Amino acid sequence: MVVSSQMRPGMVIRHEGQTYRVMAAEYHPGQGRAGGCTHARLQNLETHTFWEHSFRSELRFEELPLEKQGLEFLYSSGDDCCFMNPDTFEQTEIAAAMVGPQASFLEPGMRISVEFLNGRPVNVLFPGFIEVRIADTAPPLHQQHDTNLKPAIAPNGVEIMVPQFIKTGDTIRLDLQTMRYMERVKGKGA
Repeated sequence: MVVSSQMRPGMVIRHEGQTYRVMAAEYHPGQGRAGGCTHARLQNLETHTFWEHSFRSELRFEELPLEKQGLEFLYSSGDDCCFMNPDTFEQTEIAAAMVGPQASFLEPGMRISVEFLNGRPVNVLFPGFIEVRIADTAPPLHQQHDTNLKPAIAPNGVEIMVPQFIKTGDTIRLDLQTMRYMERVKGKGA
């Protein structure tokens, strides 16, 4: 059991029969006789909806253990992505909706961490960034400011906004959480 004032992002708790992941939690101490409260942003692991709520600081929740496994991506078929545990060769199918828009950047053989709750996958953890080669974009304009962006197409067909100096064949670092350009990789590209 954990009290609400000790909730931290990443924890999985059970509240009123529902299972939630704590996305954000902020404790506000009370003044005088008034007790404090914790303002939390929770994601329901069944419906994947978000809920923001303030809890009394003494309220207790059941903390549920998460199991993290490094899985290897095999293939996508329709609405599912298939992963394999390289140690046991056990295959797990995860809905592409749970994987999110980053699913288009999965390549066969890529190792990804997946969180399981009671043997069921609940979250796919991607690395902070990946390197992507630009398949197509407009010719570079060097006289433009770096704050102006232009569309570029990755080899998997995803459109990314990049600075004007990027050209077709360049390799860039892409932040997978925000799907935004970070920097150009030096020494790689055309």
